Amino acid sequence: MDQGATCVSVASVGGEPRAGSCWFQRRSGGRRAGRGHFVKLLHTSDWHLGRAFHRVNLLDAQAEFIGHLVTTVREHGVEAVVVSGDVYDRAVPPLAAVELFDDALHRLADLGVPTVMISGNHDSARRLGVGAGLIDRAGIHLRTEPSACGVPVVLSDAHGDVAFYGLPYLEPALVKDEFAVDRAGHEAVLAAAMDRVRADLATRARGTRSVVLAHAFVTGGEASDSERDITVGGVAAVPAGVFEGVDYTALGHLHGSQTISERVRYSGSPLPYSFSESDHRKSMWLVDLDAEGAVTAERVDCPVPRALARIRGALDDLLADPGLVRHEEAWVEATLTDPVRPADPMARLTERFPHTLSLVFDPERAPDDPAVSYARRLAGRSDQQIAEDFVAHVRGAGPDAREQVVLRDAFDTVRADATVREVAR
Repeated sequence: MDQGATCVSVASVGGEPRAGSCWFQRRSGGRRAGRGHFVKLLHTSDWHLGRAFHRVNLLDAQAEFIGHLVTTVREHGVEAVVVSGDVYDRAVPPLAAVELFDDALHRLADLGVPTVMISGNHDSARRLGVGAGLIDRAGIHLRTEPSACGVPVVLSDAHGDVAFYGLPYLEPALVKDEFAVDRAGHEAVLAAAMDRVRADLATRARGTRSVVLAHAFVTGGEASDSERDITVGGVAAVPAGVFEGVDYTALGHLHGSQTISERVRYSGSPLPYSFSESDHRKSMWLVDLDAEGAVTAERVDCPVPRALARIRGALDDLLADPGLVRHEEAWVEATLTDPVRPADPMARLTERFPHTLSLVFDPERAPDDPAVSYARRLAGRSDQQIAEDFVAHVRGAGPDAREQVVLRDAFDTVRADATVREVAR
């Protein structure tokens, strides 16, 4: 094999290894003066194809992102693309979103660059994985089966191997038997999946580099309003140490680009999906993995259709404030603090801010004023906390430790049942 060729060993279909499958592509770069060979990866996630932003159709913006992704791969000499889940926004996506995904697959396959994708908590793993065996042959590797966590896609060249392990979103209640864990929890099932990864790595040639794709809430990450709650047993996050022993972990689920550690990162979503992301810089990670497994990474900005702005104050003040000129062409969420709701507030706001999409009323009143909204009092509290407060309000004392467990298990069961129903649709 010459040093400009890359071999990808397609390791499994439906979790079963497929022997002797290998294809080649010509590398466009990959060396830098003074250091060992680099494998250049592009890490992205959370496309949420089919999602709208406050009823604004984002399909054109999502198509523009796919074009930007393809251009980035070509212009930067990317050698592998990793997509860490939530390809779609819901289990049964609209036809236009499916067509855009199909277009993305064709364009990525035409590049001749291996692409590894996993399913996220918004995807239907079974639907996304349909045809995975055939798609593998085009260099697009869909990893949606929990049972195949320890079976990698291997990128090989004259400098050694890089093993890519796809850990799709692991709903604890649904996979606890697969991983033989006593109690369904995110940390337990992810730790068991990573045990399989490390066991496979131990069988591979010395110097094999490793990349894990995972869709999870890792401790240290900052959440946004647009992510679906995955809390189990009162716990949503897992420690980053779960991924110890891997050269690079490409995370999905949280929508902000974040560095948990040099080897553990979130790419974030390529587009904003809530006003809580107004200060996000939407990007992908361009990752260099050298021959010794050292990581260097830089961000590649994504095109966004319009800036976001959150403005707050009395209506007349917002309409007159010269400092808000910079937000006049942004998508705006306006929070009005007038003690009495003004007349025609949306019509008046859109005269100055024509792209106002969200209007919130939060009158400035004393905290003990009975008119303070119930929603405001509950802001930032979990379902479990709200339920415990309700018990305390009704009977004068909060739930004891046993009752807290009962409430927690009830919420976990409801959420797991909802997941099962969505997957079965």
